[in-house]
Amino acid sequence: MPNADELQKEGLRLFQEGLYDEAALRFGEALEHFAEEGREIEAGEMLNNIGLIRRKQSRWDEALESLNEAKRVFTRLEDKSREAQVWGNLGGVYAAMGRREDAIPAWQTASLIFEELNDRQRQGETLLTLGVALFRSGQRQAGYAAYQSGLQMISNPTLMQRITRLLIALQVRLLGSR
Repeated sequence: MPNADELQKEGLRLFQEGLYDEAALRFGEALEHFAEEGREIEAGEMLNNIGLIRRKQSRWDEALESLNEAKRVFTRLEDKSREAQVWGNLGGVYAAMGRREDAIPAWQTASLIFEELNDRQRQGETLLTLGVALFRSGQRQAGYAAYQSGLQMISNPTLMQRITRLLIALQVRLLGSR
């Protein structure tokens, strides 16, 4: 019988192959073993993984249930980094559901926790996502500001993000800061 770590690895392999139900099953089995062994962080990670799978499958209620349980685990364990990651994942589920009014506060919370942790890369990535959501929800100035802040924080921007950085810098030089 495979141990928890082997089940987790098998779940990751199945996930990468797009075999989501099978991956969720393995992660569920790993979760049980991790819980029995008192490995709460790993158990929380399995809940997070299951939530991400259910998001990919558009199984919203299951995704939210699993992610919220993971968030409770990481909050109780005071694992701020994993808690922030789950907040970001919750934002992604809400956005995929068309619930931007729930996604935005989730991403704001994730961003604030990453800021507390001085995790500029993850905060920047979160701010980019938040900026787009705010912009699309009609909060154009807030969206622009969040996106601009995020662009300054990420270490390996895409080509489009580098171009956007240059355009913003040009705008500031020509027009002054907004």
